[in-house]
Amino acid sequence: MTQIFTKPVTRRRALFIGAVLVAGAAIPSAILAPRAFAAKPVRWSGQALGAHAEIELLGASEAEARPVLAAVEAEIARLEVIFSLYRQDSALARLNRDGALADPPPELLEVLALSRAVHGQTNGLFDPTVQPLFAFYAEWFTKPHRARLPEASELAPVLARVGMDKVIFDDIGIAFSQPGMALTLNGIAQGYITDRISALLKSHGYGNMLLDIGEIQAVGKGRNGAGWQVGIRKGVSGPEIAERLTLSDQAVATSMMLGTTFDNRGHAGHILHPMKGLTRDYTPRASVIHPSAAFADAMSTAVVLMDVVEIERMRASGQDIRV
Repeated sequence: MTQIFTKPVTRRRALFIGAVLVAGAAIPSAILAPRAFAAKPVRWSGQALGAHAEIELLGASEAEARPVLAAVEAEIARLEVIFSLYRQDSALARLNRDGALADPPPELLEVLALSRAVHGQTNGLFDPTVQPLFAFYAEWFTKPHRARLPEASELAPVLARVGMDKVIFDDIGIAFSQPGMALTLNGIAQGYITDRISALLKSHGYGNMLLDIGEIQAVGKGRNGAGWQVGIRKGVSGPEIAERLTLSDQAVATSMMLGTTFDNRGHAGHILHPMKGLTRDYTPRASVIHPSAAFADAMSTAVVLMDVVEIERMRASGQDIRV
């Protein structure tokens, strides 16, 4: 493989969701001093990486918000051309197809840098290189005669293609160190896009808003000045709330092992252990609260694969984890 790397990446701070928004009531106009007070919130809904997305803005009229929300849609579309696993023209799809990507978008490098950092913090449990495992199990469970799980010998060649240490990247290029590797950024890209859209709106003067763009980001003090009210769903479906949160300038991401399953019985969850593949030892639901939606997204994915001791270790390191 051609070596295309010379300079280190400069790191900047940077599925299935189980959170549901809960309504609150009006805030003082002082929160957004540059803007005229608007009692009625401005709401937007759309799609981001195939998931439903919503934004609620306080402190501006529909007319003021319209061009800014058009910029939001354009930015989401631009980021999808980088991070989509399914668009053949995306930077991620081209990297997975060719095994290398020259002159990569800085946003992709930033996500890879954050992925590597969280990979280290979680002892390798967060690992975007599990895509070959995902493809393997997706194909395995399409065969009706395969009532059993794969043997270790059948899984070993796939596991050999997993590992963040096999991804080489800098600001000149990205490459895999061996053939057959691939990345999925489904455990971090929605959070990253949420952070980017939040930053875009802040740059236009919005300081009180609630975003659900795959992950939830609460900015400002909410509609009653006490914070935005957010609920964590107890299960994949249904209205039952496991915990209610009050957030201000924080994000929350929730991962559920059985949010999506490979098998028809709903027993083989989609969050794969990088060293084992499918695992029966997991935490069913994990939520992480953090200023960065991207970090919370990645960490919640890893926490699902942790046991009680590992979760307590992460809490002792300062992570706000709810299970």
